[in-house]
Amino acid sequence: MRPFSIAAVQMFVTAGDNVDVMCHRIAYVASVFRWVDMIVFPELSPFGPGLQNAQALPGPVEERFCDEARRHKLWLIPGSMVERRHHHLYNTSPVISPDGEVVARYRKMFPFLPYESGISAGQRFVTFDVPKAGRFGISICYDMWIPETIRTLVSMGAEVILHPSMTPTVDRDVELAIARSCAATNQCYLFDVNGVGAGGVGRSIVIGPDGEVVHQAGAGPEIMPLEIDLDRVTRSRERGLLGLGQPLKSFRDRHVEFDVYRPGHRSEALEALGPLTRPGRQPTHGPEVMIGAADEARARGVEDARSQGDGRLDH
Repeated sequence: MRPFSIAAVQMFVTAGDNVDVMCHRIAYVASVFRWVDMIVFPELSPFGPGLQNAQALPGPVEERFCDEARRHKLWLIPGSMVERRHHHLYNTSPVISPDGEVVARYRKMFPFLPYESGISAGQRFVTFDVPKAGRFGISICYDMWIPETIRTLVSMGAEVILHPSMTPTVDRDVELAIARSCAATNQCYLFDVNGVGAGGVGRSIVIGPDGEVVHQAGAGPEIMPLEIDLDRVTRSRERGLLGLGQPLKSFRDRHVEFDVYRPGHRSEALEALGPLTRPGRQPTHGPEVMIGAADEARARGVEDARSQGDGRLDH
C-alpha cells in the first residue's frame, strides 16, 4: 500500500476575511484527526468571491498559512486567492509543504468567463511530489470543464487531482458528473472540494481511480478526512478500470493525431458560436397584449401609489 490521508474541508465562506476560521479548522483537524497528512480547502476560501482583497504573493496571508502548515506538520492547499501579479489578477492556489514552504503556486487556466471577469488565465500546469506517497496535480473549478487540463496533469504523472471549487449555481449536478468522468477516464483520485454560503452549494465529492464515489458531502459545512491508497491508481492503470477499460494506455497507443490541437487550426463550427459574452434576455415573440381602458386606469393608479412612496398594492 501507499496510504495517504487527506482532509477536505467544505466550509462556510463569507465575502470577507475567513482566514481566522480556516486556521481554526486546520488546528481542529490536526488535533482530532492526527493521522491526516494534507488539508484542502475550497476555491477562494480566504476572502470569498470578489477582487477587492487581491493579494501579492508571497504576502502576509500566505505566510500565515505557511506558519500553520509548519506548526502542524501538514501539507496545506488553502483553496485559492486572487493574486495581484505584474499588473494582472490571477486565481491562485498555493501548495504548502509541512516545512512551511510554498513548493508551487497554480494559477487557474480557465477563469469562469464571462462571469469571472477581471481574472487573467494562468499558463503553467502544476504537479508536485509528496515523498513516499506519489504525485499530485492541482486544478481549480472551471478548469475541469476543459478535459485536456486533467489529462495533461495525468500525463505529467499525477495520481491524485486536488480540485478546489466555488460553485453556487444550478449546474452542480453536471459538475459532479464531470468530476466522476475525469477520475474514471484518467484512472486517478479526484478531490473536488466546494464551499458553502458565498462559497457555493457544497456537495463536495471524492472519486477513486475506478470511478467510484468514495464520499459525497451534503449541503452544509463538513470535514472529510479520508485515507486513500495510491497503489490502487497503479493497479487500475495497469489492469484496467474494474479490470476492464484501460483508457490511458489507449490514449498513449493511439494511431490518430487530433487536428483540433494542431497549431493554427480553426474550426468553422466553433467560430460560428460567436463571442464569449454574458447572455441577455431573449426577445418576446408572443401575441400582442391588448390593454383595455379599465386595465389602463388600474395601471395608472398603481404608478400613482408608487410615486407617492406608498409601495403597497392593496386590492
